[in-house]
Amino acid sequence: MRVITGFARGKNLTTLPGDDLRPTGARVKEGLFSAIQFDIEGRRVCDLFAGCGQLGIEALSRGAAGAVFIDESAAAVNVIKENLKNCGLEKNATVQKNDFASYLSFCKETFDIVFIDPPYKKGLYEKALTLAEKKMSDHGMIICEYPFDVAVPETVGNFSVSRKYKYGKVFISIYKKTVNADE
Repeated sequence: MRVITGFARGKNLTTLPGDDLRPTGARVKEGLFSAIQFDIEGRRVCDLFAGCGQLGIEALSRGAAGAVFIDESAAAVNVIKENLKNCGLEKNATVQKNDFASYLSFCKETFDIVFIDPPYKKGLYEKALTLAEKKMSDHGMIICEYPFDVAVPETVGNFSVSRKYKYGKVFISIYKKTVNADE
């Protein structure tokens, strides 16, 4: 696994051994970042369920202003820190060992981009989407990766799916703030 482009282009990323972590596949990551390439520079990013941190690191490499990485695994947090250091991106990054719900419930920040890619079989999508929606800037987007056999809501608070992509058995839904006709 490597960084696709930007400041850290070609840098290899370490991941945790075993089946506990399911990093976003290369094809999915390339498609996702192609879809949002003009929405990254200068943005504030949150990588929930960060794993090895590859989505937030890719965003930082492409010019995101900063990224917060959240994972409840101490081993994952250590890998994220190692990957950030290897890529020279630790300056604009914050890494926290924390449960996503606790973090989102108590953080004071707002984000322009939130990546949500929880463990597939844990049923965390709706709660993660609902909590993330409350921390979004007006022009922000929530990006959710999920398997074909999971249904995610079309609307979450003031955000709704604006684009959806399919990569084999993996889907990506991009949520943006719903614009009312009155506005």
